[in-house]
Amino acid sequence: MVGPIAGWPAHTSIEDSLYAIHTVLSAPVTFAVIWKETGLAIGSIGLKFGDATDLTEQKDECEIGFWLGVPYWGQGIMTEAVKEMLRYAFESCGMKKVWCGRYEGNEKSKRVQEKCGFRYQWTTQDVEVALMKETRVGHVSCITKIEWEKDGF
Repeated sequence: MVGPIAGWPAHTSIEDSLYAIHTVLSAPVTFAVIWKETGLAIGSIGLKFGDATDLTEQKDECEIGFWLGVPYWGQGIMTEAVKEMLRYAFESCGMKKVWCGRYEGNEKSKRVQEKCGFRYQWTTQDVEVALMKETRVGHVSCITKIEWEKDGF
C-alpha cells in the first residue's frame, strides 16, 4: 500500500479520497501520472514552492513529491515522470535546486531519486508525520540545475 509508507493513511471513505483530491492532487503544479496504454491515472507528481515546502526558503528552489500505485512499481514509470518534472522545474520554472524527501524504509522512492541524480543531503530523526500520528526518520536529497545539466538528465 502506497499511503502509509509515504506518510498518509489509507483512505477508508469517499470523504477521505475527496479530501486528498481537493487538497493534495489539485495543488498547483501537480499532475497525474498516466498509464500510456489505457489513459488511467496510476499516480501523481508535483512541485511545491514557497510556503508549501519546509525543505527550502529559497525562491529559486522547490520540492518534488510523487507516488505510484503498487502494481506499476519497478517499471521505470516514476523515474521517467521525475526526470520530466525536473526538466520542467529547471527549464520552465527557473529553479536552481529541487529537493526531495522520503521516510526510512521507502526504498522505491530512494531508488527513483538515485536514478534521477538526486544526492543525499541529511537525515532527521523524529520527523512528525501528522496524518499517521507518529514520528519517523526522514532523509532529504537534492539535485541542482548544474548537476542535472552536467549529468544529462
